[in-house]
Amino acid sequence: MGPLAGAAISPLAAADTGTCELDTIQQEMERLPGGCRRLAVQLRLGLDPQWLWAVLTDYDALSRFIPNLECSRLLWRRGNVVGLEQEGAQVFMGLRFRARVQLELTEHLEQRRLSFTMLKGDFRRFEGAWQIGGDGSATTLLYELTVQGCVGMPIGLIEQRLRDDLASNLRAVQREAQRRAAAALRERFIQIAA
Repeated sequence: MGPLAGAAISPLAAADTGTCELDTIQQEMERLPGGCRRLAVQLRLGLDPQWLWAVLTDYDALSRFIPNLECSRLLWRRGNVVGLEQEGAQVFMGLRFRARVQLELTEHLEQRRLSFTMLKGDFRRFEGAWQIGGDGSATTLLYELTVQGCVGMPIGLIEQRLRDDLASNLRAVQREAQRRAAAALRERFIQIAA
């Protein structure tokens, strides 16, 4: 599956999110054998890619602004490869669902890509990538995830929740990147004025 190259694309209007006119989200979900789902969510926005990269690689801070992510902790670093532990929780159909994963994440700085795979965790499969791109008129942030729930997890029941959560996560990354960019701009003005 190429990034958002399928028929199940769902654009969300910028007016619905209170963001600028350029902002749009596209989503795609593909059902794979064995209860696997491949999801892709892409956000177009007007923001310098450096701020998105800075946010995505601030591993210990991710749980401060990404909804339902209760813990994100850098375990180790070996060059451009890092070990990361994350735990998420949410209420679904009146039940509290928790999931923990240990990921091996590779930073591809030149391509502005973070690819990850699960080393161990509460899923049978959990792998994907963050990709920052652009076409000259806008920056794109793409999140791709292939997930297979643990035995007994009804993945079909939580498909829509997964879609909503992934879109929400991209918006959270966007807001944090915008906040950091604005803070840096304010700091620059203060230094110039001083």
